[in-house]
Amino acid sequence: MNNTFRTIGLISKAGDPGVADTVATLAADLGKRGLKVILDTSAAAHFAQPAEPVMQRADLARECDLAIVVGGDGSMLNAARSLAEADVPVLGVNLGRLGFLADVSPGEMQERLDEILAGQYEEERRSLIHASVIRGGQTVSESDALNDVVIHKWDIARMIEVDTLIDQRFLNSLRADGLIVSTPTGSTAYALSGGGPILDPALKALVLVPICPHTLSNRPIVVSDQVEIEIVLQGDDTTKAQITCDGQVNFALLGGDRIIIRRKDRDLRLIHPQQHDHFDIMRRKLRWAEQP
Repeated sequence: MNNTFRTIGLISKAGDPGVADTVATLAADLGKRGLKVILDTSAAAHFAQPAEPVMQRADLARECDLAIVVGGDGSMLNAARSLAEADVPVLGVNLGRLGFLADVSPGEMQERLDEILAGQYEEERRSLIHASVIRGGQTVSESDALNDVVIHKWDIARMIEVDTLIDQRFLNSLRADGLIVSTPTGSTAYALSGGGPILDPALKALVLVPICPHTLSNRPIVVSDQVEIEIVLQGDDTTKAQITCDGQVNFALLGGDRIIIRRKDRDLRLIHPQQHDHFDIMRRKLRWAEQP
């Protein structure tokens, strides 16, 4: 057995009883292998009396050598934002539809664990971005994102207007339902439905995708991930908009707010079984060349 992964953190989709059996099976299997298992509070909720130690996410990140996330891509996104800073490798067990990030099915879980714990796996690094909201010269909110940061209208059928700057150079003014700033990982998520390009996950790039722009000449733009993107929400205190990170972290914006987006200095370490093929997953997920 590979000695790299001796302490395993288990994280699960929160509030979903459908993952309980898989979490219990996984914890028992890892224990039989002589490995130390730590339960995140999300995983511990599936046990009446957990036999393994239970920790908050930040403490778990400091203690474990590998985190296994049971759920789907949404659970992986949530885990990525909290584990990347601690440089913890992450493996996803997918209980939903075929996932881009969580690519081990419960049926093959034990076989793949045998291989991974023996050192037979592939490690991939995925970039994250960090968004800060500046209001009156003060940072009032900040969050990381693995997929995307979205500035969008709130609850009214009216467009918002934003100015975008790249490394303090003016790019454009946009009137639209919103603007998506996506990593290569997020290029197959909301950005794709907005007409954005699919980026290879290894690219050092970001894509800006307008949501339902008023002017049809506003098109998706791909830029280096080494730039600083500044987005200024036009209007006054009556302007209603939101910033959303990975579709999970929300903050209300006011006219005049500045959103600064940069690549995070830590990447997500993503563990895959051997012979992982991103293009095969993409082909199956997007149903390319399916026969009727």
